Amino acid sequence: MPLPDYYTTFVHKEKLEQLFSLYQGRQWVHPDPLEFLYLYPEKRDREIVGFIASSLAYGRVAQILKSVSAVLDKMGTSPCDFVLSSTDAGLEKTFAGFKHRFTTAEDLVQLLRGARGVCKHFGSFYNCFMEAYQDQHDSVHEALSFLVDELRKTDSRTTNSLLPLPERGSACKRLHLFLRWMVRKDDVDPGGWHNVSPSKLIVPLDIHMHRTCSLLGMTARKPGDLKTAMEITRAFRYLAPEDPVKYDFVLTRLGIRKDCDPGDLF
Repeated sequence: MPLPDYYTTFVHKEKLEQLFSLYQGRQWVHPDPLEFLYLYPEKRDREIVGFIASSLAYGRVAQILKSVSAVLDKMGTSPCDFVLSSTDAGLEKTFAGFKHRFTTAEDLVQLLRGARGVCKHFGSFYNCFMEAYQDQHDSVHEALSFLVDELRKTDSRTTNSLLPLPERGSACKRLHLFLRWMVRKDDVDPGGWHNVSPSKLIVPLDIHMHRTCSLLGMTARKPGDLKTAMEITRAFRYLAPEDPVKYDFVLTRLGIRKDCDPGDLF
């Protein structure tokens, strides 16, 4: 598929590579919920932590870190063991009163109930995801939808702030952020999901990334939805076919860290 005409205004790859060499390092991570994943060497724990951390990654970063820490502090040294040994009543008691912006304790408990079901039935989030992952798919969209559906099986409600449905056309930024952390492996992203190709990842699109990519000429679409995320991913794929989400971390540093200069890009 040809690139849109306005893509010709996009900054060339050399500039992005300069940013990558400047900011792609663990010393640039804080403050970011990604830092919690470094504390868990076991993949089965890291994917639980990653899903919790990414699901709560909205709002002010200081509050995000506080909320994620509040949850993980109650889960002990092995969040996976905690989830597997949990009961509904125990989860409700442990997380009673939890609140993160419009995420309620019930949202969190239902997520953890779903995680327990997935881990008991499939053994891990990764195994569940791989049930629907196929090499011939253009992206991770189908497999992600399957994982979310399995996580929501125990939740009779129509909505959960932590588990948006990918098939409804949302950009699902936090879900794709989780996949970036689990699939990519370098100095920043810890990886662990070895049989998922980074080439199939979708850019985690929020308002800041949308604005940046619009300024770079990667999209002219106004809605911050899945179609826009896919268009931006396609533009990145033109530059990095095997790793279209490669520049996500360094671009987000420009908005998160005060010591990163947006002038390095524009």
